[in-house]
Amino acid sequence: MPGNGEPGEDEHGAGGARSGGADGALRDGRSGDGGHGLGAHDPGGHGLGAHGLGGHDPGGHGLGGHGEREGGEREAGGGVLRWGSAAEAGLLGRELEGMVTDVGRFLGPSPVRPWCAGAVLLAGRGRTVALHRAMGWAARWASYDEVRDTAVGLAPELLVPMTPDTVFDVASLTKLFTAILAVRQVERGTLELDERVAAYLPEFGRAGKAGITVRQLLGHTSGLRAELPLYEAPDREARLRLLWDEAPLDPPGTAYRYSDLNLIALHLLLERVTGRGLEALLHEGITGPLGMSRTRFAPPPSWRDETAATEDARRPWARLDRGMVRGEVHDENAYAMGGVAGHAGVFSRARDLAVLARALLDGGAYGSARILSPASVRLLLTDVNPDFPGHAHGLGFELDQRWYMGALSGPHTAGHTGFTGTSLVLDPDADAFLILLANAVHPVRTWRAGSAPRVAAADRLARAIPVRPPAGTGPTAWFSGMAAPGGATLALPATGPGAARLTCLVWWDTAPDADRLVLEATTASGARPVPFRTAPLDGPADPLPHPDGTATGWSGRRWHRLTADLPPAPAVRLRFRYETASATVGRGAYVTALRLLDDAGRTLFDETRPADASRVEAAGWHRSAD
Repeated sequence: MPGNGEPGEDEHGAGGARSGGADGALRDGRSGDGGHGLGAHDPGGHGLGAHGLGGHDPGGHGLGGHGEREGGEREAGGGVLRWGSAAEAGLLGRELEGMVTDVGRFLGPSPVRPWCAGAVLLAGRGRTVALHRAMGWAARWASYDEVRDTAVGLAPELLVPMTPDTVFDVASLTKLFTAILAVRQVERGTLELDERVAAYLPEFGRAGKAGITVRQLLGHTSGLRAELPLYEAPDREARLRLLWDEAPLDPPGTAYRYSDLNLIALHLLLERVTGRGLEALLHEGITGPLGMSRTRFAPPPSWRDETAATEDARRPWARLDRGMVRGEVHDENAYAMGGVAGHAGVFSRARDLAVLARALLDGGAYGSARILSPASVRLLLTDVNPDFPGHAHGLGFELDQRWYMGALSGPHTAGHTGFTGTSLVLDPDADAFLILLANAVHPVRTWRAGSAPRVAAADRLARAIPVRPPAGTGPTAWFSGMAAPGGATLALPATGPGAARLTCLVWWDTAPDADRLVLEATTASGARPVPFRTAPLDGPADPLPHPDGTATGWSGRRWHRLTADLPPAPAVRLRFRYETASATVGRGAYVTALRLLDDAGRTLFDETRPADASRVEAAGWHRSAD
């Protein structure tokens, strides 16, 4: 539903039950089998994940070291999930609890109306789900009063609390399932990404669409508009005619525009080449093999009581007059298509989506089931839009979108959002996954704005992934914090004229360009940047020059050795300055093992010496073990 705030428009711990939030109780998602959930026979529960981003944790820098074969291929089988503790997942429990608190605030005024009536959070790393918590209400409102812009509450006995296994209309997360089904056909040789869609679906080629390729549908570069009012057409034939007769707004491949029409066309294409309905393809290719028992199109009436309500859908804010929607698809076009569509219509729960996330992070396998080959997963999650900066996109999956991925963002981070309030984020570099399911259009879509809860959850999970100091440098490193809008400084004592070189170890992950770590030399007359070089600590690589004295963006989430040559000068003071200017920040910066040397290599300052360490002045930085 891109016209209503989907991407491309204006949106696009563990523990027992406890009271919390503005709207009811927090409910824990541990399974009733002693806490082992979907994988009691995986006693380690760590799966692919080495559990730290520090330099002495060789498995913690990406997919390498996470159960791969030599050459980058995954092991033949996948692991299974277990529900465990933050420590078992290699995460910081305090940050996961902070995630619950942060997201819970959005059940209250945000800033005027609640962002959502309720939510389910699930976060994990490796093969351990460390947080699965419900809050608020699955159904809170009976209707929306448009005159007063208020909601009419349900009678107390009709209120439905959110549970960890509440089923949601996941809206545009449906696009991920459709994309996976398409890549499965690529594997089988029945579909080619660079073939014209009209070669499989000749009717689609009308009105200037003959040149659009399958890859362009999946990367949203077909040139098609965001959506069409298919719900106004009287029958299937009329709906198809609208699509066949639609002309692109731009020549294919020349512009990025997020469009539901791309995935609707792909849905029709898949049904044509396979001779099977999309609902059957979903069950046979994904949900059946993975055991996702609460994931499907068009759920039966028996599911209604366990499903989160969406919107009191009435014109003019909605496109159809349907009243309070619950148990049926919210998207009007998908509703008109019988609840089965390539762009929207899937219902699911956090537990099932975690299984899908784990399968993708494990190269397409979960337990004994395989839905994709490792090569196909790489294809799915590799950017197909390098010509459209800011719109990195795999096949169906969005990549590196900080506006909802927050500090988890990176060149390999993949995911999607759904208009109803849902999101899924995969961080292959940390082997982590995050699912937020919320009924953000309950009671009305106009109450929800932006993606602040998604960012808050992602930032907390990013902070929960520890950055350990490199071996031999001590138990802590200097940490800038994640946000420093006013700037944070870490200053060494004044140098004498003999100082020739600064060396240290540094780790950074910031919002590119907007947020920066700067090395400066300060004197009475001001500060100037000091050029430096960095090289990864854990492997051979040519030094990377930083001629402007600045480090920003993605550094691979690993420690680097920093070297700065200091020109002859009277006494100056060196400092690191970290400053954030963007609304969505990165993981921050860490510095340790600070040393000043003279031109003969003799040590003038070494922060491992207590007397020297006491002379470091930190404003906004602090010592951190993680």
